[in-house]
Amino acid sequence: MRQAMAKTLLTPGLAALAVVLLGGCGGGTKTVTISSAAPPRTTGTPPAHTSSTPPATTSAPATTPAQPSTTAAQGAATTRTAPEPAFAQHGGTSSEATGAEAAAAVALVKEQGYTPNNVAEYHPNQTLRVLLGTRTGSADGYEQRAFFFLDGKYIGTDASQPSASIRVLSQSDTEVVLAYALYRTHDPLCCPSGGQAAVHFQLNDGKLTPVQPIPPASFATGLSRQ
Repeated sequence: MRQAMAKTLLTPGLAALAVVLLGGCGGGTKTVTISSAAPPRTTGTPPAHTSSTPPATTSAPATTPAQPSTTAAQGAATTRTAPEPAFAQHGGTSSEATGAEAAAAVALVKEQGYTPNNVAEYHPNQTLRVLLGTRTGSADGYEQRAFFFLDGKYIGTDASQPSASIRVLSQSDTEVVLAYALYRTHDPLCCPSGGQAAVHFQLNDGKLTPVQPIPPASFATGLSRQ
């Protein structure tokens, strides 16, 4: 009977613990029963901690900027621009500049009391330029002078006194050749019998110089330009 009471049966699945204390004092029997609701014991390796990993993000492919065409770039690099002509840079055409300068020369000759003989003889493209003129109002038309210009600026006449007849034989950039009609004592103005004298006018360090002597304006030597 004691042995049967001393044993406490553990019912499977309830986790009850029975402790039987047997007391021998006075021959009495004392039984104490303790029930425990302790959590069930687990054995083995605890489950590993699971970390939440965010889903992988798929990035859009990088966009490469379009490169300029090699042919176009080379063409732009090799493009060359010619400078404008001088007359375009000054805001006028060549004919306009020529006309304006010739008009200024004509105006100056008229201010000196002479009328230009032939404006076409004035060459603005030359360094040394000339314009022949006849005294304005002359009855016979034989009082003539040569007016010289350096780069468009008036620099003077061929002589201090007019000649009966002058003409331009030739001209270049820095030289003008004039032909003077030569008269004998009794020659009429229309018909010089002494031929002509060619005189080369050249620029020498910016100064106009006659290479040959200019014929005299009187008959002292037998021949003159008047």
